[in-house]
Amino acid sequence: MSRIKDQFKLGEAFGYFLRVFSKPDPSKPTSFNLRTMHFINKISILMFLVCLIVMVYRAFIR
Repeated sequence: MSRIKDQFKLGEAFGYFLRVFSKPDPSKPTSFNLRTMHFINKISILMFLVCLIVMVYRAFIR
């Protein structure tokens, strides 16, 4: 049963979303590659949410 529970843990995924959209920690080292990766992830997450909202909207209109 614990193996099934481990498959559905989403805490790490939601923690990542909070880390991406929060201010960067000044004590951690940053590089251009890391900042670029987080910027691209922000864009892709926002695009996904917009598309999800549009799909739900279209589903209710029909």
